[in-house]
Amino acid sequence: MSFARRIATVAALSAVVAGAAGVAHADGNAAHGKELAYTCLGCHAIEDYKNVYPTYSVPMLRGQNAAYIVAALQGYRSGERSHGTMHAQAASLSEQDIQDIAAYLGSDPLKASGNPPAAEAPQAAQVCVACHGSEGVAMLPEYPNLAGQHADYLERALEEYKKGARKNPIMAGFASTLTSADIKVIADYYSRQKPGLEIVPRRASRFSAR
Repeated sequence: MSFARRIATVAALSAVVAGAAGVAHADGNAAHGKELAYTCLGCHAIEDYKNVYPTYSVPMLRGQNAAYIVAALQGYRSGERSHGTMHAQAASLSEQDIQDIAAYLGSDPLKASGNPPAAEAPQAAQVCVACHGSEGVAMLPEYPNLAGQHADYLERALEEYKKGARKNPIMAGFASTLTSADIKVIADYYSRQKPGLEIVPRRASRFSAR
């Protein structure tokens, strides 16, 4: 697929998602979400914490969009995203629990600074910019912010979209055209954008010491 056609395809699919906005909206109780999120903090509040088998960095959530966190948890719960631990965690949550956790974790999402990005987006990342912005700040709250995210996590996510371990029509179509080199370039570019995502501080929850 040509570069221009890839952009047109992503733009068209993005319009469909935008038209359906609200399906994964976040409308929760952040105070209750703070209490529920103590299990999340067991991994996501530890600096440089790694998933094992395979090994890659656990994603940073501070600064992420609440609506995207809802969509991600729903995906892990339904099995549309393949990850044993996350499926087990999400399967124990009600829809309201998910909304509440997302309201807490996504209470302070990244905002575009308006400044030039850390570097010019490489050609492999040009299609990403349509949804995730040149600074890694998503154009819609249903999309994830990517700025400052661990490069190895971004690589893993793109590989999973490419192989079908994550099921999303926009990302699957895009990732299927990427080479391993493309994936590394995209991940490296977005991981270097600032200000970026951070870990959720352990002090954010009274349950985090458990």
